[in-house]
Amino acid sequence: MTGARTGQRAKMTGFTLVEVLVALLVMAVMAGMAWQGVDGIVRSRDASQVQLERTLRLNTVIAQWDQDMAAIQDSAVVPQALSCDGANVRLTRRTPTGLQVVAWSVRPSPDGSAAWVRWAGPTVTTTGALQDSWLRSLQLQDDDPANVRTLTGLTGWQVYFFQGTAWANCQSTGDLSPPVPAPAASGASGPAIAAPRIALPKGVRVVLSFAPGSGQLGDLTRDTLLGP
Repeated sequence: MTGARTGQRAKMTGFTLVEVLVALLVMAVMAGMAWQGVDGIVRSRDASQVQLERTLRLNTVIAQWDQDMAAIQDSAVVPQALSCDGANVRLTRRTPTGLQVVAWSVRPSPDGSAAWVRWAGPTVTTTGALQDSWLRSLQLQDDDPANVRTLTGLTGWQVYFFQGTAWANCQSTGDLSPPVPAPAASGASGPAIAAPRIALPKGVRVVLSFAPGSGQLGDLTRDTLLGP
């Protein structure tokens, strides 16, 4: 009889309520630590992905800037193949099917910062169309559908031309190209001499200033060589 009772008590032996609560507490702590680790990994991955996308975007925009500068074509139809008034940089570039006017500018953004905007006119093949496109580039509005906001989070920019042997503000007077004979008008005794034009600089420097929190640090300086 005594042996039977002892076996019954052995079968009823188990975890107490305190032991169960302690086990649950340990599991909860371990689960919380595991969640914090996973959450940290996810946040780090997301931050790395955002920074990678910003870097790729910046590289793409700078590459487009370089391509525009490398394709500058002086047509002698518009006042200058490359001009800068401090707020806008305008240029005439060649394309496989004609000429195109492009304008770069920094314009305000809704968040209070600024954006680097590129405007590109249609590719044209006639003198009149090219002059119309150039005039349109002088009257750009913020809501122009052809404006492309390439970069955001800027506070401003500066543009310099390499003229002579030094960098100078892009609004400073440049060198003049030697005058070239223009086609003689009907009935004229000889060829007319075209007015001298401002020569293209040897290089263009753009300095982009980024706002805090934009994902970029400080200023970005890019020098682009023009011509051969």
